[in-house]
Amino acid sequence: MENIIDKGCGLDVHKQSVVACIMGKGTEKEIRTFGTYTRELQELKEWLKSNGITHVAMESTGVYWKPILNILEDDFEIVLVNARHIKNVPGRKTDVSDSEWICKLLRAGLLKGSFIPPRDIRELRDLTRYEQKLMQSISSEKNRIQKILEDANIKLSSVVSNMFGVTATKIVEELLKGELTPEELCQFTKGRLNSKKEEIIKAVEGKLTKHHKVMIEASLEHIKAMERIIDTIDVQIQELLKNHKQEYELLQTIPGVKAKAAACIIAEIGTNMEQFPSVNHLCSWAGIAPGNNESAGKKKSGKITKGSKALKSILVQSAWAASRTKDTYLSAKYKSLVGRRGRKRALIAVGHKILQISYFIIKDKQPYKELGGNYLELRKEQTIVKGLTKRLQKLGYEVNLQKPKEEERSVA
Repeated sequence: MENIIDKGCGLDVHKQSVVACIMGKGTEKEIRTFGTYTRELQELKEWLKSNGITHVAMESTGVYWKPILNILEDDFEIVLVNARHIKNVPGRKTDVSDSEWICKLLRAGLLKGSFIPPRDIRELRDLTRYEQKLMQSISSEKNRIQKILEDANIKLSSVVSNMFGVTATKIVEELLKGELTPEELCQFTKGRLNSKKEEIIKAVEGKLTKHHKVMIEASLEHIKAMERIIDTIDVQIQELLKNHKQEYELLQTIPGVKAKAAACIIAEIGTNMEQFPSVNHLCSWAGIAPGNNESAGKKKSGKITKGSKALKSILVQSAWAASRTKDTYLSAKYKSLVGRRGRKRALIAVGHKILQISYFIIKDKQPYKELGGNYLELRKEQTIVKGLTKRLQKLGYEVNLQKPKEEERSVA
């Protein structure tokens, strides 16, 4: 193999050890093993610097590569490699150690590095993902409270639309105190719930035991604690977003993309689109692009790949929000697909569009330009006209098509 990189190092990363192999011009091949404590990784760094190493490659093994990256990234060009890509390169021999093989492939330019965001984006990613986990936990606790109330035969969820709205929350708090009668609980109703007082009285006439109260109170305390943590995390997220304020605000011009979604998108893909050769490359990396698997003229499975679960989740949530907006291109796109492809595939397709739009917004630093809810119909105007004309002719009608003049159209 012809060498492109003069001096390189391959790292075989484990939980408690790192095997390093260096090769290059004027440097004899040498393999050493280091521990993974910070002091030992600093020794690895000094050893590489003393040998004039410029590039370091390692597999993305669990989370064990992260501390090594944190120590080496300022002094070396780091190439983080998917283990599957290394195994797919032919020529591996049984007597070649992992670190030596990685080093050989690195110097030959046969390794394709994974996307490694800058440090501030990595920190932002940790915060947004943790916040998402906390929000999921809050949803689980709310579901648990509802199940306990059902167990106590409290049917409040059958009457109110939001079990954790102002009225329902106050009623549950008073039920836990056990001081008011069902009739007295109706004093907390507001708005449209005033007309449902009789139903509320029947709904709260359950058998709420001490055990039920202990369980509900524990869940409510847990929710409050997680909400306080989320508030703290939000402050840190906003602090990190100060360096990406323009992109953060521009992303929110996309229908369905609000503050939290914009923060998550930046955390997952960063603000430097040069990391991705094209928008299609980004969508493929995210795992939200349809597969292209065709052989001998036959199309096989077009399922999306795994990609980034966190990014995929926030894109689908944004797509669901966009599908309910009025007179927008994204809502029209969803409606055009949901009938023949189903809701899940339609949401993935709209999420795919949102990611494409995000790519160009971040790259060009321009806000989203709304195309309108009739954009798809205008693009398919001739197809629609031909189809409807053909259907009318089959029913026995003579069809003469003529567009109205501008004056008549404006009056209409």
